[in-house]
Amino acid sequence: MCGAIVSLIVPCYNVANTLSRFLDSVMEQTYKNIQVIAVNDGSTDNTEDILKEYQQFFLQRGMLFDYIYQDNQGLGAAINTGLKYIKGEYLCWADPDDFFEKTSIQERLEILESNKEFDIVSSDANYYKFDNLKSPIQRATDGLIHKYDPNQFEYLLAEKSHFCPGCHMLRMSAFDKVNPTHEIYPAKRGQNWQLLLPMYYKYHRYYLDKPLYNYIVYPNSMSRGDIDLVSVVSRLNEHEIILIETIKKIDMEADEKRKYLNLVKIRYAKKRFYAAIDYKSKVDLKKYFLELKSLSALDKDIYTLYFRNKYIILKIFFKAYDKFEQAKRSG
Repeated sequence: MCGAIVSLIVPCYNVANTLSRFLDSVMEQTYKNIQVIAVNDGSTDNTEDILKEYQQFFLQRGMLFDYIYQDNQGLGAAINTGLKYIKGEYLCWADPDDFFEKTSIQERLEILESNKEFDIVSSDANYYKFDNLKSPIQRATDGLIHKYDPNQFEYLLAEKSHFCPGCHMLRMSAFDKVNPTHEIYPAKRGQNWQLLLPMYYKYHRYYLDKPLYNYIVYPNSMSRGDIDLVSVVSRLNEHEIILIETIKKIDMEADEKRKYLNLVKIRYAKKRFYAAIDYKSKVDLKKYFLELKSLSALDKDIYTLYFRNKYIILKIFFKAYDKFEQAKRSG
């Protein structure tokens, strides 16, 4: 092997059905100086057998392959484990549910090698439904108007920057400065925020307008598994904690840190408030209205939504008023 090593962390938990496709896509990369760090997070299927088989395939091709087993601890803990094994000058991470385009590593590496003013490069990705891998349903950056902006910190914080796994490559010399302990908050998910936010706060990102990764959407992917208000709120609470704990670790002025922490708290209080409306829970509606009040985050829209959804008579009034306004505009 020659050239810079690109380390690729792959957290694995019961992914036997898709793992071979993913690992094939890594072996087929046009750039071969890759270190795969496969962390088996206590899988109960034959994930281990597949990883050990492919370890030999990679070694035969002169590619690095570190296999680590740990008891099941969740995605964040698997990433934390993988971060301790990095040998490369560059870092990527990906989900073994998905797969790479053949030039994915090479094209992103070339960007960072020839553009020293950037320490992160993010390519685009195609999204596919799990039962149709021929026709993409969208791209990861669809609707993101700030994707070319090199300063992505506040956009990612507001969920206006794509954080699809497998799209990003970080320069390790920069990552070591923002995360010298190679530790992220050990949540079940959210590794993209945890790895990217500290980098985005300090360094510039290059956006590569090309889908070099393929993200597969499954019926139980992320929020698609939420079936009631309890599960929705649980997911929102988890995301909020991830962001709060990540921001706390970023080296920034105290006033700025308080500002960003407050923005996160308000954002997720609003998400819980809107979820209570969606699930028609008046008890939770009041609860999250009071939470927003405690954060001094009440505005005209929140007041209107609260009263029109809490009181039936006002809900009837607002519906009639909306129809009146619509008729007035059309007539």
